[in-house]
Amino acid sequence: MEINNRVGGLMTKSRRWMAALLIGSLAVLGGCADQASKEEKLEEKVDELESQLQKEKEKQEQEKQAEEAKEPVVVQVIDPNTKAIIKTFKPEEMGYEDDLEKYKQQISQWAKGLARGTDASPGYDKRMFPDRIDANGGIVKGNPRTILEEAELTAKVIEASAEGGNVELPLIVSESGYKPEDAAHLSEVVVASYTTKFNSSVAGRTKNIELSAQAIQNVIVGIDDYFSFNTTVGPSDEAHGYQPAQEAINGKLVMGIGGGICQTSSTLFNAVDQLGVDYVEKHHHSVTVGYVPVGRDATVSYGGKDFRFQNKTGAPFLLKTVMANGQLTVEVRTSKQYADVIKKRT
Repeated sequence: MEINNRVGGLMTKSRRWMAALLIGSLAVLGGCADQASKEEKLEEKVDELESQLQKEKEKQEQEKQAEEAKEPVVVQVIDPNTKAIIKTFKPEEMGYEDDLEKYKQQISQWAKGLARGTDASPGYDKRMFPDRIDANGGIVKGNPRTILEEAELTAKVIEASAEGGNVELPLIVSESGYKPEDAAHLSEVVVASYTTKFNSSVAGRTKNIELSAQAIQNVIVGIDDYFSFNTTVGPSDEAHGYQPAQEAINGKLVMGIGGGICQTSSTLFNAVDQLGVDYVEKHHHSVTVGYVPVGRDATVSYGGKDFRFQNKTGAPFLLKTVMANGQLTVEVRTSKQYADVIKKRT
């Protein structure tokens, strides 16, 4: 039949059964209508089917074009201080939809490097460089403690990876915990002190003790502040005036630049240990030292081992150093207002 030929030409093989079904349905009518009527109805059905198929094809084409034109999901990480974009992620390219756990690990590792630093660049985490009081009684400002919350950053990037968007770095900045008006009174009362002896005839070692002691002189340690000896004192190298002297390395005494600064850090430890401080980092020498009892030393090495503590005494205090006649004394002072408040170790 002519109509059957038309159906075969219009439909794909997978859809020809539709036309066959229409023909079969009309055949059931047999005898109730003439052949012309049957063909007319079939013609209408075929036209309707043609139209539906064309619309479906157009819809699929539109969806394909929309998918191709769709912008890829992008997550931008922003520095809240500079408003600069420091990192751009394309989650789909990194396997966000294929392996979520692996994607999370990638983001977590990146956040860790951003916070703590890598061989190529320093991290956002910064130890506090404490304020101090100058010779005229004025406050010399240091730098606050800055911490990049790695877990929070990772979670925010993962959350934004579904639809894209901007994520600000979650930075926690902690200023020193003291009132500026208290600074002038922090030297009023000595609440703890410790003295060690050294051979003042050994010029290099004496100079190194002097320089490191001056570096912690008049430093303010506020409530809940974190104190880092290495951050406060800085590099103990020739460029900063340090001289050759004996130092302990791997269980042996050898000559090295800066030998002697550990006497300053150990004297400081024995002074603040009388108060309610919490230790963040403390190390012993690899050899026995003679200026403090066994186990009462605190070795340091710039860029390596550090002596760090947090002031949990409930009061701000001031560090004072006195060096004379072969003796180094570290005093911890506070104001009369806080003398009875400051927590001591029991």
